[in-house]
Amino acid sequence: MSPGSFKDDLVAEIPGLRAFAVSLCGSVTTADDLVQEALLRAWSNSDKFQPGTSLRAWLFTILRNIYYSQYRKRSREVQDSDGVYSRGIAVEGDQESHLDLVDFRTALAKLPAEQREVLTMVGASGLSYEEAAAICGVEIGTIKSRLSRARTRLSELLGLTERRDNRSNRELVAASRPRGADDPTDRE
Repeated sequence: MSPGSFKDDLVAEIPGLRAFAVSLCGSVTTADDLVQEALLRAWSNSDKFQPGTSLRAWLFTILRNIYYSQYRKRSREVQDSDGVYSRGIAVEGDQESHLDLVDFRTALAKLPAEQREVLTMVGASGLSYEEAAAICGVEIGTIKSRLSRARTRLSELLGLTERRDNRSNRELVAASRPRGADDPTDRE
């Protein structure tokens, strides 16, 4: 792969990397730092990339490994898992969609890291089950299981379980499916 082509391919993956990084750390600034570090490592190790394999999966793996390495290093820092500190410095919006997004982020943060990660990779980033399995280093069945548990728990946290026929619930489930995957239960 020529350096120019590799560079163009890296640049094309930046939006997906950024979205994945934001979902992992919850901070746009930290996410940008993660993406920058991942791109630097990818560029400096471009000779280790195997042409014919998924560049996206390779980059997501690098970013994920950087995030978890930094997470382990921060173990002695003050944790804000309840979001008390961040709510104190954030300005709340008065629009209902903003409140829905806050509720969603809060519920997403309550999911175990493995479930949140898979939900983000498959649902938000559009990775296939196979790509997500390769990134996480697990079997496809494990990805499907984690995704199912994440969807169920997210529905419970958002109070969508008692409204199975509600359109919002169907949209939540549809958003967490890989692109192009059909839902046999979604017939109107």
